Amino acid sequence: MKKRVMVAMSGGVDSAVAAALLQKQGYEIIGATMCFSAAGARGSYGQGSASGGHLLDEESIDNRKKPSCCGMQGIEDARKTAHALGIKHYVFSFGRALEEKIIKNFSAEYLAGRTPNPCVRCNQFLKFDLLFKKAMALSCDYLATGHYVKLSYNRRARQYLLKKAKDTKKDQSYFLYVIKKEILPYLLFPLGNYTKEEVRLLAHNFNLPVSNKLSSQEICFIPNDNYRSFISERIERCIGPGPLIHIDGRVLGEHQGIPFYTIGQRKALGGGNRIPLYVIRIDNRENTIILGEQKHTYAQALIADNLNFLTQLLPKKIIAIDTKIRYNHQQVKSRLIPINKESVRIEFSLPQRAVTPGQSVVFYRRDVILGGGIIAKSL
Repeated sequence: MKKRVMVAMSGGVDSAVAAALLQKQGYEIIGATMCFSAAGARGSYGQGSASGGHLLDEESIDNRKKPSCCGMQGIEDARKTAHALGIKHYVFSFGRALEEKIIKNFSAEYLAGRTPNPCVRCNQFLKFDLLFKKAMALSCDYLATGHYVKLSYNRRARQYLLKKAKDTKKDQSYFLYVIKKEILPYLLFPLGNYTKEEVRLLAHNFNLPVSNKLSSQEICFIPNDNYRSFISERIERCIGPGPLIHIDGRVLGEHQGIPFYTIGQRKALGGGNRIPLYVIRIDNRENTIILGEQKHTYAQALIADNLNFLTQLLPKKIIAIDTKIRYNHQQVKSRLIPINKESVRIEFSLPQRAVTPGQSVVFYRRDVILGGGIIAKSL
């Protein structure tokens, strides 16, 4: 009997090729698209069919307010791919979950002077929680996605290991440290051993209707990729100007609102400042932005909380690790020092620039993801 796999299909090339590869390997495939429209708040979902499945009506999915990945175009592209592969296609409305788990946190974090990573929370609460539960409820053996990451089983250690992808430029392991290790045996990542160029070629070879579709780098729920406008509309009454202060105490001017700034951001100031200044600290209690020179943007260590470990429990002693503090950040050798059950201290071998509260810090040992957490403060 064929193993059944639900493939998360965004309407893009990567998830389409993931579905095609697994089908070719002999799995029974069903496609699933997460819709974040207003209809999503009503909790409806499409009943799949071999012709591509049910779509929420166009009127309830306003492309002026919704991004391409979960608007009509994204759903239609996923439906076309499902039709081309001859598989069932479900559309799950996750609008309420997006609002409660992602958007509220996104707004609150910026208001608190932190810089959140909504893609990490989407993986934590939507893809690998709600969607995973939908897959299990539909009697699937696995949930698969088009992430560039590897998953393997270590027989000696008797555990599943999440590893970096073959394509180091597209590797998405940084965003996946939040997966609970208990569900790793029920996940598939078919693209881990392919480069993006190879995936594009496969899309053409499989004659997929999205083979020429461009990739999107935008935050999925932010129209026109303008997060400042999005934040202003949601929490306008909470945003007010305040002082811009040099690290030496001098008042340099006035900022336009804490949510519009992030650590490491270069700030252009009038008055003939010859030395570039950068945001080095955000004090939301005092509604103050602290600026300094580039040398002030470096930190030797950080405190992280909201931890999740994939290969072990929270270490009880100091361990050597490699660390990434941003998606495109180069790994740096570090020491992980347990503080308590909820937090750790990470000490870098070399000072790191723009360690940003709210962002994720991910722990590696060579190409294996050990776990990660949220940066609480830089030191």
